[in-house]
Amino acid sequence: MTAGVACAAALAALTAGSAHAAAPAPHWALKNTGTPDMRFRGLAAVDRHTAWLAGTAGTVLRTGDGGTTWRNVSPPGAGDLQFRDVEAFDARSAVVLAIGEGEASRVYRTDDGGATWTESFRNSDPAAFYDCMTFFDRRHGLAMSDPVDGRFRILSTADGGRSWRVLPGTGMPAALDGEAGFAASGQCLVASGPKDAWLATGGGAHARVLHTADRGLTWTAADTPVPAGDPAKGVFGLAFRDRAHGLAVGGDYRPDQTSPRAGAVTRDGGRTWRSAPTPPPAYRSGVAWLPHSRTAALAVGPTGTDLTTDGGRTWRTVDTGSYDTVDCTPDLSCWAAGEQGRAARLER
Repeated sequence: MTAGVACAAALAALTAGSAHAAAPAPHWALKNTGTPDMRFRGLAAVDRHTAWLAGTAGTVLRTGDGGTTWRNVSPPGAGDLQFRDVEAFDARSAVVLAIGEGEASRVYRTDDGGATWTESFRNSDPAAFYDCMTFFDRRHGLAMSDPVDGRFRILSTADGGRSWRVLPGTGMPAALDGEAGFAASGQCLVASGPKDAWLATGGGAHARVLHTADRGLTWTAADTPVPAGDPAKGVFGLAFRDRAHGLAVGGDYRPDQTSPRAGAVTRDGGRTWRSAPTPPPAYRSGVAWLPHSRTAALAVGPTGTDLTTDGGRTWRTVDTGSYDTVDCTPDLSCWAAGEQGRAARLER
């Protein structure tokens, strides 16, 4: 059985539930990265063979053999940086985002598989703190910062992350008191299609999702039912399978706190959100639609992985391992990554 067929079978069995109870259970198969001290919150899955990880201590890893081996392709001199997002176009081209106040927020791009990197953006505003980035295609993308002067700040690129410019803030609604994004999984800013993107927030009185239909020039904001009102609470991860259908996950990232209503669903492009009747049972930081599915998705967090097969209405736990982020690819592959150097691919 080829790797692609095996992964497709794993996804089919996972979504089928008890109908395939006698078959081998799909599971996250851990892939040894050799980096037990690292935490990878940035993940870009290209296909069943190729994936990029971005994490603590300026670390970037890449595999081209399905996770059997990993190559450390970290940018030189980045050891003091915290990479929280990576967006990859293929096995050779990728963009990574480092978070932090002032000059700690940076963007790097490689076109040779990580052999060399070019720093394409370094934040010069001490009030800015960049959290996430996303790409509409190989050229056009956005990155977002926590509010500066009362509004979320948006960076834009039209050349694949080789250069960036700050967009005018006139089209951005005012931020709530205490509102910010969460650099927890690289999924607080996501895109679907050529011009639509969504930005997830927390910390304010309401957990909101902001939407743009013009690549970041203008935004509208919608409240979600995910609890907020505290710097540790809000929406942490988003996933859209098209312009209309989206999922939001989050909660309270503190391990001693419960996370009720940790999932929400939209069917109108983020204009309105409804609570999942049976949400994930705990805080979740990452979410991804399963390949070519209209109803199935995975959500991950420090206490486990949950599956929905009805478009986000109900979730059930299918794994108890700790992961921060998840990503799936068109060739029927799903990957996850997290603390203690963890990386895994869904297999059976």
